[in-house]
Amino acid sequence: MRLDKFLKVSRLIKRRTVAKDVSDQGRVLLNGREAKPSADVKIGDELEIQYGQRILTVRVEKLLESTKKEDAEGLYAIVKEEVRKRESDDFFL
Repeated sequence: MRLDKFLKVSRLIKRRTVAKDVSDQGRVLLNGREAKPSADVKIGDELEIQYGQRILTVRVEKLLESTKKEDAEGLYAIVKEEVRKRESDDFFL
């Protein structure tokens, strides 16, 4: 399954066009490497997604062409979630 489609179906990102833009900006890593929107996602792959200062790492558990909102979280397992501190925050300490 394409990366941009998986991000949309799993509801990690709400729209496929936004998922494509985020991938094009280099904010999605697939198994530790920068991934294009057309990259092939397989079960067991790890995705690292940067949302501003927040970084979410998930492992792909299932692949479905479409899913209901309540079943979307079953497509992945959260491995790690972190918030990176901005460098400008250190200035005021």
